[in-house]
Amino acid sequence: MHKNKIRVLIVDDSALVRQTLRDVLLADPQIEVMAMAGDPYVAAKRIAEEVPDVMTLDIEMPRMDGLTFLREIMRQHPIPVVICSSLAGKGSESALKALEYGAVEVIAKPKVGTKQFLEEAQVQICDAVKAAANARLRKQVATQMVEPKLTADAILAPSTRAMVETTEKVVVIGASTGGTEALKSLLEALPADTPGIVIVQHMPELFTRAFAKRLNHYCNITVKEAENNDTVLRGQALIAPGNHHLLLKRSGARYYVEIKDGPLVCRHRPSVDVLFRSAARYAGRNAMGVILTGMGDDGARGMLEMKQAGARNIAQDEASCVVFGMPKEAIKLGGVDRVLPLASIAPVIL
Repeated sequence: MHKNKIRVLIVDDSALVRQTLRDVLLADPQIEVMAMAGDPYVAAKRIAEEVPDVMTLDIEMPRMDGLTFLREIMRQHPIPVVICSSLAGKGSESALKALEYGAVEVIAKPKVGTKQFLEEAQVQICDAVKAAANARLRKQVATQMVEPKLTADAILAPSTRAMVETTEKVVVIGASTGGTEALKSLLEALPADTPGIVIVQHMPELFTRAFAKRLNHYCNITVKEAENNDTVLRGQALIAPGNHHLLLKRSGARYYVEIKDGPLVCRHRPSVDVLFRSAARYAGRNAMGVILTGMGDDGARGMLEMKQAGARNIAQDEASCVVFGMPKEAIKLGGVDRVLPLASIAPVIL
C-alpha cells in the first residue's frame, strides 16, 4: 500500500456529488482529496499543477463530456481513473466505453440514502479508489473493432445433445479491477460448445446487463446477465447481476443459478467467494475455477474449498493482471493448480 495518502482529484459538475464524494473519501485515513473540479477544463488546469494518484470522473458533464476528457488524459498523461456515473440508461454504455478507453473502475454515484446504503457505498467507493491507485496502467492502443463471429456450429448444434452434456462440467470465474477487459479477451477465445460458465465480476447494479450484452455481441458463446433459476448451459455464460450474490445449485443433472440478496461478503456483493463456495458444494470435481485480475482477497477461500472438493483451479499470472490481488491471495492459500497468463487460460479451460 501507499506509505503516503492516496491523493484524489474529484471531477463532477454537481457540487452536491463533489461534496458527498469528498466526505466519503475523507472518512478513509489512507485517502486525501487533493482538489475538486466542476468540469474537465478546471480539472486539466489542476493536473498541470499537480498530478493526482487517482481521479474520479463523471461521464455526463457540460462543456466537455467525460469520455472525451478521459481519452485526452489517457493519451497525454495516463492516470488511474475511476468513473463515477449514474448508471441508468445510456450511462452504462458510456461507462463500458470508458473502461475500453483505459478507466480502471466504475462506481455508481453515491445517492442520499439509508445509513446502510451509505456505509456500503463508502466501502465500495474507497476500495475502488485504492484499487485504482494500485492498478498497472496500459498504454492505450487504438483497438480494432472486432466484428461479431458466428460459426455454423452455433446454429447447427442440436440443443438436445447440449442439454445432456451440460451435466458434465461447469466453469466458475471471478474478477474485479481490470476484469471487464480480461473477461472480454477470455470469453472471445472460447468456441460455441464451451462448457457452461458462471461469472462474478465486481460491478455496480444496472451495469452488468449492458456489459453482458456487449460481450454477447463479440463472443461465439451466448453471454447474458443471470436471472434467478437460469439453467447453466453449454455454450453460455451467465454474469451475476450487480448488487446481488449468485450461487450455483444443482437439481438432478441440471445446474442452475440462484440470485440472492444479503450482506456484503469480502466487501462485495456479488462476491466471488459466494459463487466459488456454492460450486464446491454442488459441482465438486465437475467444476473448474478461474480467478482473474482484481484487488483484495475475494474468492481465495472459496477457491480453496473448490480444490478440496476436487475441482481444478486456474489463477491469472501477475504479468497479465491489472491488479495482482485476488489471484495472489488464492495462490497463497493453496487453492490454485495452475498460474497462467490471460492468453493461455481459454485453451486450458477447453
